[in-house]
Amino acid sequence: MRTLILIAAGLILALLSLRIAPAAYRGWAAVSFTVVWLGVCAWNLSTGLSHGYTLAEELPIHAVLFGVPVALAWVLHRRRKA
Repeated sequence: MRTLILIAAGLILALLSLRIAPAAYRGWAAVSFTVVWLGVCAWNLSTGLSHGYTLAEELPIHAVLFGVPVALAWVLHRRRKA
């Protein structure tokens, strides 16, 4: 359940960051979101590791946690750019 909540939060933040940013700064918004979301995912990874999960167990989950919202942010950026 926590995974779904984090993915949903990432998707909402990606949408908001690109919607709020002016058209000229959407590339910077996508980059900023990627960096911030990487930090959030790294914090979540360290939390999982501190609770006894191994890195091998956590990496596939965090690939999805990071990849889905970031992919949406970059797809929206490319779509609106054209």
